[in-house]
Order: sequence, then structure tokens, then C-alpha cells
Amino acid sequence: MSGATGHTAASEEQGRPPAPARRGVRGHPWLTLLTLSVGAMMVSLDGTIVTVAQPAMQADLGASLTGIQWVTNGYLLAVAALLIAAGRLGDRYGHRTVFLIGAAGFTATSVAIGASGSLGWVIGLRVLQGVFGALMQPATLGLLRTAFPAEKLNMPIAVRSAVIAASTAAGPVVGGLLVEHATWSWVFFLNVPLGALALVLGVTVLRDARAEGGRSGRLDLLGMVVLGGALCLFVGGLATVADRGRPDARTTALLAAALLLGAFFVRWQRRAPDPLVPPRIFRSVRFTVGVLTMLAMSFVMFGAPFVLIFYLQNVLGLSPADSGIRVLGLTLLMIVGAPPAAMWISRSGPRAPVVVGLLVTATAMCALSRLDAESGTLQTTLCFFLLGLGFSPVMVGATKLVIGSAPVELSGVAGGMQQTSMQVGGSLGTAVVGALVAAHAASALPGRLAAEGVVLEPGALDEAVRTVAVGLAPDAGAVGAAQATLTRIGQTVFLEGMQQALLATAAVAALGAVAGLFAGPGKAVPPGTGEGRDR
Repeated sequence: MSGATGHTAASEEQGRPPAPARRGVRGHPWLTLLTLSVGAMMVSLDGTIVTVAQPAMQADLGASLTGIQWVTNGYLLAVAALLIAAGRLGDRYGHRTVFLIGAAGFTATSVAIGASGSLGWVIGLRVLQGVFGALMQPATLGLLRTAFPAEKLNMPIAVRSAVIAASTAAGPVVGGLLVEHATWSWVFFLNVPLGALALVLGVTVLRDARAEGGRSGRLDLLGMVVLGGALCLFVGGLATVADRGRPDARTTALLAAALLLGAFFVRWQRRAPDPLVPPRIFRSVRFTVGVLTMLAMSFVMFGAPFVLIFYLQNVLGLSPADSGIRVLGLTLLMIVGAPPAAMWISRSGPRAPVVVGLLVTATAMCALSRLDAESGTLQTTLCFFLLGLGFSPVMVGATKLVIGSAPVELSGVAGGMQQTSMQVGGSLGTAVVGALVAAHAASALPGRLAAEGVVLEPGALDEAVRTVAVGLAPDAGAVGAAQATLTRIGQTVFLEGMQQALLATAAVAALGAVAGLFAGPGKAVPPGTGEGRDR
């Protein structure tokens, strides 16, 4: 038993990769981390920079709101559907090869999107870009797992997390500058120098080092198709809730189909001779806890900003730039807090940092739920600082639990699971938060308006509900004092819905902390022994 880590050395040593070459740059661990950070930066930057460019794209391409939403949704669906399959491809054919293909394809599709002149081409190419993005993301974690022993993964994971946080925060700023001073196309052309650097470094530095069993068996093509379909339907179903603010018949159909495919996938994985996701990977309690805590964290990380950005801009009346400044504390704490979190995990193991981080996150969400139309800069900034303080140890600790518990031959699958849990958790958070705010607006607004003597036609009432659900005042053609009354009612209803939604995210974070308590000393996933019919 190691007193420094709080868990058995055997649990960390299983599946140790071969020692990287020490001569030259090929396989150098820290140069490998640099290379993978460039790739992660490109994908993370693209995720937020495109959002800022969407209004300009909509105007230039003459697209409808629904059409422009598919620029983002098409990419997200492709990524969600393929992450685990991409990780398995890396385990089989080498994460270096998969990373390089992903980087080359991501760069090429970025050029093609920037040169496109029609919405149809942009959407189609964004889906293809999502395919290549899915190849890159689990490959970065798989290559980290082969470059560093399990007990030394904490700091590389922290550095990668800090790079992702910084890139995500920089996206809106960089995107705004490019759209303002150039065109929306340059949002995509920016990926060219980053992609070229990732490719040059990748060819020069990256080295595949897999344990025995990485190439054994056959590809589970049926499992890939079924899981990809289930995830695509699930994320698509949740997207309808986020778009409409409430579930409808289409939502029910998509989620029911996803559930059926998911059940078939689980059954197939227990029978398949070479399953896509070997059931033995979930025999590690630490791995399973890592997935659950990552789900909880991403639920909050994506769900809370979905409603808070409307609060900052539509209730407080801040500009997009000022809103970004208010949220800057969250990003700074995630960047600055990642290395200390890694050192804490190295000393005590991941359980305490993950549990404490999620409890701090829950506390921050409770504090954010108390914001109102009079909240000042200091109050909101401190809340976001507290939220970033909670996110840092969870991001590093949960990733360590997932990646560090898996043997090298399953590092790609583990990386895919980590990324998929973030995608699914984020989609769930956005859908649930949006639905809670919209549901409260639909139930509370008619009565509040009637109490003030305002009666709207059904169509106008539906539009008023949609308006209030994003923090704006309902437009009933009123002026002067009457409009001020409508603004007050709209803000009150929105803030009540926001409070309910943020308290729900606090509850999810608290449940994640309970799950984190089970991340104690335990066995890692055993190295490959052949799945066979793993019943």
C-alpha cells in the first residue's frame, strides 16, 4: 500500500505501457503532451469560436434559425456517435495513426467549410469535421496513457484540462475579432496553422506503444453501428428539448428508439466475441465512478451557462464582451487550479478531490441561484470563481479515474468513454435546464399577466413564453409604465425558473459527490484476457 496515493500499487501498475524511447524526440513524454495539447486546443477552440460566428453565417448564407442550428448540431451528433468507436480504432490500429488522420481531416474540412457558399455544404462538411474531431479526442487520451505510467498521469491530464479550458474561453473572443475584422470563413481558416503544427509535431514526436492485445480479435462493426445510432438518437432527442424548451412527440420517439438500441447494444456486448466496449471495463468501480462523476460535472458545466448567459445579457443588460468578463473567473480558476489539483490527487488519490470539488460545485450553484436583477459585479464574479474552484479537481480527478483504471490496450475505449460522458452529460444538462426554465415560464406567466390585467391570444401567449424563457420581457405592444410592468413580470418569472434550474444542477453535483465516495482503493481493469461470451 502506498501512503502517498492511498491505493495499491498494483491497481496503478496494471497495463503499464512500455517505457518511451529516450533518444531524440520520438516518444518523449512531455513533447507528446505538447503535441496532443495542440490537437486538443484546435478542437476545443473550434467548439466555441463557431458559436460566435453563427449570426454572421446566418446573414451571409441566408439561413433560417433551424438551419443554422444544424451547423452546430450536425457536428455534435457526429462526435457523440463516434467517440467510443474512434477510441477502439485507436486501440486496434494505433492512436498515433488515428490522431494524424483526425488532424489532417479536421484541417482539410475546415478549409472546405470556410470556402463554402451554401448552408447545405457547410452542414455536410461540419458533420464530416465532427467525424475527424471524434477520431482526435480519444486518441489524445490514449496517447497520454501510453506515454506516461498510470501513477504519473495526474499532471499531464491537468495540463490538457487547462489547455482545453483556455481554448474554450478564448473561442468567443477570437471569433468575435475575426468576424468583426474579417469574415466568418476565417473562424474555420484559423484551424489551418494549428492543424499543420499538430501534424508536423505528430509525425515527428508521437510514438505508438500498445500492450499485447491491442490488435487482437475482430472489429465489432455491429456494436459500432448500434452504439453510434443509439448515441445519435439520444443526443438528437435531447437537442429537441433544448430547441423547444419542452419534450414533444418527436423527443419521445427519438429517446425511445435510443433506449431500445442501447438495450440491444448492452446485450450484444455480453455476447460478442470481441466487443466494442468490453464488459470487464465496468468491473472496476473506480472506472465506473469516474464516468458517473464526469457525467455529473459536465451536466453542470454545460447546463448552468446555458441559462446564465441569458441572465447576464438579457436581465442584467451586459454586452457579450462584459458577460465574458464576468465569467472569466470560472475559466481562470479552471486553468490555474488544474496543476494544484493534480498535485493533490498525487498525494491523496482522486477520491477526496473529486468529492470536495463536486461539493464546492454544488455550493456555487446554490449561490448562483440567488442572483437577481440587482446583483452586482462582485457577487456574480465570486460565484463564478467558486464554480471554477470546484470544476478543476473534478475534471482532473474524474479523467484520472477513467483513464488510469484502464489497461493500455483499452486506453482508447476509456478515452472514448470519458469524452462521451462529457458529451452526454452536457446534452442532458442543456436539455434539462432549458426545459425547467421554459416549463416554469409556461406555467407561471399566464397567471402573472392575468393578475396585471394583461390578456394575450394563445399564439401571442406562446411567443411571450418563449421570450420570457430567455430572460426578455414579453412584447404586448405596451408602452411606458405598462411596459415596465411587463418587464418586471418577465424578469421575475425568468429568475424563478433559473433558480429552479440551478438548484437542480446543484442536486446533480451533490449526487456526483456521493458517487465519488466509492472511488476508493480498488482494482484497475484487468489486462486483456479475451472477452468471449462475458455473461
